Amino acid sequence: MSADTTLSLDTVPFKVTNPEHIPAQRYYDPEFFELEREKLWPHVWQMACRLEEIPEVGDYTQYTILDKSVILVRTKSGVKAFHNACRHRGVRLATGPGNCAKQGFVCPFHGWRWHIEGQNTFVFGKQVFSPDLLDKAEINLKPCRIDFWAGCAFINFDDDAPSLLDSLGPVAERMNARHADKLKMDWWYATVLPTNWKLAMEAFQEGYHTMKTHPQLHQLSALGNMYGPDADGLSINRGLSGKQTVNMHVDFLARLGSGMGGMVHDSEVAVLERLRDMDAPDDPMEATMAFYARANEEVTKDGLARGAPMFDISKVSAEVEFHAVEFMFPHYFLLPMLAAMSSYRIRPLTPETCLFEIWSLVLRPEDEEFETPREPIVLPYNSPDFPEIPRQDYSNLPLQQLGLHAGGFEYMRLSKETEGMISNYQRLIDGYIAGLDPETLAKASQAVNCGFEAPIRDIGF
Repeated sequence: MSADTTLSLDTVPFKVTNPEHIPAQRYYDPEFFELEREKLWPHVWQMACRLEEIPEVGDYTQYTILDKSVILVRTKSGVKAFHNACRHRGVRLATGPGNCAKQGFVCPFHGWRWHIEGQNTFVFGKQVFSPDLLDKAEINLKPCRIDFWAGCAFINFDDDAPSLLDSLGPVAERMNARHADKLKMDWWYATVLPTNWKLAMEAFQEGYHTMKTHPQLHQLSALGNMYGPDADGLSINRGLSGKQTVNMHVDFLARLGSGMGGMVHDSEVAVLERLRDMDAPDDPMEATMAFYARANEEVTKDGLARGAPMFDISKVSAEVEFHAVEFMFPHYFLLPMLAAMSSYRIRPLTPETCLFEIWSLVLRPEDEEFETPREPIVLPYNSPDFPEIPRQDYSNLPLQQLGLHAGGFEYMRLSKETEGMISNYQRLIDGYIAGLDPETLAKASQAVNCGFEAPIRDIGF
């Protein structure tokens, strides 16, 4: 690390100096939050919408992050992004999803109008303005940088930032192999959590909490079922038969599906249920391998038979590494298991609140009729309508936010082996706040965009 980089990082308040220690103030300090607003969010690629939200010409939605807002609209020439402000006196033009194919965008204040391609088409009483104020280059909607990946539109307020793919790195190819660009929404929920946005993300960056927070999963998992403590607390093999092992895995995946509402889709669970009586070796490890080979094969066949844009799950799983949680800095997650996925997006609201969204995504036949959501169903964070697993996580997070203010709590203590994702992305935030050069940040982002339970990594600074 160069001397200049070290000097720049030394200016960061509450900097991560030990990768296994994360200072508590980073999760509530107002000045640190303002530095994130100023130094981080204006320079990173952000998942702004799923393209299926705006399927027809004229369909638009808006994306907000803190005080900034962007319109995303489908035009005849493709999806475009514009800063969401009237060029006259700054009124927001879009306040939610809609269609403007006939009238374009109309300012509700003074009636100025814009074509969906962004060109100004009407100024009321233009003769009262100095001509230079109405130059087309000045009054057309201001474009925002946009790119596309995994069926989503991403925006970046920084025209000089490295490209989306350069920032994503290898995670893009891992998800491309699993047809992430062909996934479609089953449902979309959102909630406001009384917690810092980073705490909300970290609940899904390690599995260390599963035993206590999600006991229903731990009890059905291989770790909880095949092995357990004897009378002296030592781990023993419980000696499951081949059939018992198969049924354990079916039960686990079915509970994961119902608990997440998307990571294992109902259509996949229906296929897995038919495998309970499959022939399997008596050895639990061999039975496990036989089950997943058969499950991958049968789910692939079922999807192809229904006309879904399936990939060969067995082939891709053997050739392309993947993890049950894949993170895309700074705020987006995909959670693959078989072919379906869950997805998360987290956005800061205040130093101690955030907007959390969760999707259920599935490979659906192109011609299958489906009422695609245009907006999320917004629920209280403790609503029983949330799937079981995120509801259990949401119950912890407000308590954690409060606990960080307790006297004597100075920093998080991270496992360098299983909680490394938390350290990795937190140190990347320091790089943005320090104003390191974009290429260094892009390379660090590629290292940070890793899978579930990654160890602490060298991110280059």
